[in-house]
Parts: sequence; C-alpha cells; structure tokens
Amino acid sequence: MDRIDLTILRELQEDASQPLEEIARKANSSKTPVWNRIKKMREAGILGPQTVALNADLLGFEACFFVLIRTNEHDAAWQASFLAALLRRKEVQEAHRLAGEIDYILKVRVKNARAYDTFYQELISDVKIYNVTALLSMEEIKSTRKLPI
Repeated sequence: MDRIDLTILRELQEDASQPLEEIARKANSSKTPVWNRIKKMREAGILGPQTVALNADLLGFEACFFVLIRTNEHDAAWQASFLAALLRRKEVQEAHRLAGEIDYILKVRVKNARAYDTFYQELISDVKIYNVTALLSMEEIKSTRKLPI
C-alpha cells in the first residue's frame, strides 16, 4: 500500500459515492489508475461491499442496547446454536466474543424497550444463557466504521 492507495481508502471511507474523478484528483492521479487500484483492493478483500449509512433515529430505531452475555456453555454445539440465533436476528448490529468475565457483547438496535424485550425473550428461548445484562445507550457520542489510516 502506497500513499495513493491510502488516499483512495481515506476518500472512500469518507464518501464512497463521490465521483471517481474527484478521488483521482485528491490522490494526485488519473481516473483509470485509481479505478484499477480500487478493483485490485476489492479483489484482495480490502474493500467490502458498498453500503449506505442510514439514520436509525429518523427511521424509528431510537433504542440502542449493549447486551453483555455470560454463559456456562463453551462447547462447539452451544457456540453454533448461539451464532445461528444471532444471525437470525436483524436487530443485532454487532456481536463480539470477549476475553474476561463477559463472554459476548452485542450491539442491538430496536425501536423501543418493548421491542428489546421481544428480542430478549426470543434469544433466551433459542439458546441457554447464564446471565444477560442490557445497557441502554442514552446518547451516541461517536460512531464510525472508518479505520485510522
């Protein structure tokens, strides 16, 4: 990765919908070489699918919960069942397996507390969980998918 590649990546992180000519100008290059670099980075898996950032609040998804999960189960069958349960639920925006006292943390986006309770009831009916703690985010201060390149 050289300076041009990093510039291209920074620009795509900022606004992937900007014209290729604009990205090329900012990278001090021309359109075709920039397009070729983007194509190579996509083929290498550096660039994932292009998506759009939606405004959750304006779409009615006003409640964001961070769900801390502890389990006594750590075998492959339980993990597969848990993973399947998470993948079925569109409310789960992120899921991480952790080191330490908490086994998993989920970021769950729902319309309200009642919708969270429905999510919770369905999750615990699908998979055995020792302890669940839900933390309601009062305010999102910063959220980004941009890498510090």
